[in-house]
Amino acid sequence: QVQLVESGGGLVQAGGSRRLSCAASGRTINNYTMGWFRQAPGKEREFVAAISWSGGRTYYADFVKGRFTASRDNAKSTVNLQMNGLKPEDTAVYYCAVSLPSLTAQVVGDRNKYSYWGQGTQVTVSS
Repeated sequence: QVQLVESGGGLVQAGGSRRLSCAASGRTINNYTMGWFRQAPGKEREFVAAISWSGGRTYYADFVKGRFTASRDNAKSTVNLQMNGLKPEDTAVYYCAVSLPSLTAQVVGDRNKYSYWGQGTQVTVSS
């Protein structure tokens, strides 16, 4: 089993920044993809970003490109999501997830490919 715990959510004004973290624990894993998803009230959970095990490949949804940056610290088993230029429409619960094995670019946004999920952290952007 893999346990994931997100942190860093909160209230931020439009145009501001927030850094989310996801700490992984449990079984030792490699060759996996870490993803970030979000879910706003009344909407489906959607893909935000993902990063490969090595950190060498990152993937982003079009609506966050240029604003969000995913990174990882394997020594700390942590993945981060730096969010800049936040907009009210970014308000959602943000989840991190792990896919075993790692995913190709074609399917990295498919939430059904991810086996383990955190509980989520709320990000609220005020206008």
